[in-house]
Amino acid sequence: MATKATSKKSSSKSSAVDHPKALIIAEKPSVASDIAKALGGFTKYEDYFESDDFVISSAVGHLLEIAAPEEFDVKRGKWSFANLPVVPPYFDLRPIAKTESRLKVLQKLIKRKDVTELINACDAGREGELIFRLIAQHAKAPQAIKRLWLQSMTPAAIREGFASLRSDTDMQPLADAARCRSEADWLVGINGTRAMTAFNSKSGGFFLTTVGRVQTPTLSIVVEREELIRKFVSKDYWEVKAEFIACSRESTLE
Repeated sequence: MATKATSKKSSSKSSAVDHPKALIIAEKPSVASDIAKALGGFTKYEDYFESDDFVISSAVGHLLEIAAPEEFDVKRGKWSFANLPVVPPYFDLRPIAKTESRLKVLQKLIKRKDVTELINACDAGREGELIFRLIAQHAKAPQAIKRLWLQSMTPAAIREGFASLRSDTDMQPLADAARCRSEADWLVGINGTRAMTAFNSKSGGFFLTTVGRVQTPTLSIVVEREELIRKFVSKDYWEVKAEFIACSRESTLE
């Protein structure tokens, strides 16, 4: 049975190295709390939960975004066709300012000497996989990684998930797909936006024209539909109504 977590202020002292622990990283605080309640035996500190075998903390959605290295970044004033395409040989990671404090909490926990394993408890899907992978990459985490895959947040489902953690090897294809999608979004967005902005600004001024892998085709569908609505011309139409009598029964057909 799950035990209620007690609350304490954050402690800077780590447990003894001779008792290794796994750090569980959830995607949001509410999930971290649910996991702690389901497993039981946790003490709640300011930014994490801790038991004899586990430390639990969470992100708050995306904590990092990919970015071109400084030497390959073209500033706004130099947006021109001459500087396209922008295809950096690799991507840097940039902390998102509004959630940087949470990233620092996770980095500190990852670097604890008693944390010898990481468990990815972010949402079961491509985006959850990416959130965790970028955190681990940014922190240069050397620990082995396992994956908690949950389709339900009931206590029983959480305990079942921990009884059948997935290996890092099994999750690598999903991680690759997530990273590919993220980098494709960046490449299409940056190059498309700069190309269209350069085109619309060729007569002078700076007319920012954003382009996105999902945004642009979706906007196109909306525009096409709006054009059809505006071009619609009403036309007269007729309805046929008849009355029939057969076998002493009368019926109406419209």
